[in-house]
Amino acid sequence: MKSGLVALVGRPNVGKSTLLNALLGQKLAIVSDKPQTTRSAVRGVLHRPEGQIVLVDTPGLHKPRTLLGQRLNDLVRGTLAEVDLVLQLVDAAAGVGAGDRFLAAELAKVATPKLCVVNKMDAASRAKIAAALQAAADLADFAEVVPVSARAGTQLDLLVELILRHLPEGRPLYPEGHTSDEPEQHLVAELIREKALAVVRDELPHSVAVLVEEMGPDPEREDLLVIRAFLFVERASQKPIVLGKGGSVLRDIGTRARAELEALFGTQVYLDLRVKVAKEWQRDPRQLSRLGF
Repeated sequence: MKSGLVALVGRPNVGKSTLLNALLGQKLAIVSDKPQTTRSAVRGVLHRPEGQIVLVDTPGLHKPRTLLGQRLNDLVRGTLAEVDLVLQLVDAAAGVGAGDRFLAAELAKVATPKLCVVNKMDAASRAKIAAALQAAADLADFAEVVPVSARAGTQLDLLVELILRHLPEGRPLYPEGHTSDEPEQHLVAELIREKALAVVRDELPHSVAVLVEEMGPDPEREDLLVIRAFLFVERASQKPIVLGKGGSVLRDIGTRARAELEALFGTQVYLDLRVKVAKEWQRDPRQLSRLGF
């Protein structure tokens, strides 16, 4: 039997979280068209008769402008040293660029076996896919280069087969049926942040953080899950953007988040969202620690 840790790496917005969710067949990592959305190493466990694949979704390596960015890069580099296989994702539609070459050079510093996954083939012409495959093969000494579409589910079975082929023999790392070691409160916070990113669009995507202060059943109604959370922004001028006129934007975020949370937990959810200012939290070590970074 095969088993091992597999890191998903790539420049921001190449579809790592989408691929993780598609392989697992459930939502574990939040998805956004904003780059650098992922802020933690999310682990998902894929069970197959031939073996067990522990997928680790990582933040995109990038040139850091804040302490948060520096810590996320450190997280990625630390993950590369701990896994059995690395999947570098590149974007077939956008093509291979400087960010991909930078990451390939970083990967060359570790001896871990590597595959290259050319994602988003559903959004690219045949000519673009062919060009991306050739450029990907030239990036580094990959054991395999495989085109897929995480969004459409194209060639994911082949990708799983190739991953298992390159993993070591070993016992399962997690029991059957276990799909993630993500704490529930962290997943809830990330789902709320995903909805906030979708609603506020381009105004302040990287300035939003979410902290779940309380989560548990209502004392008077066992079928009602109570979640109280804070949306943090960096500046006082950003708070009205998240609140919206008469609280309309915050209500929209809450409505979207509550619908997904109720589907996730299979019960009614009372979601209490509030907005707070944590001044320049991305650059403040104390604030970063409080928010879990």
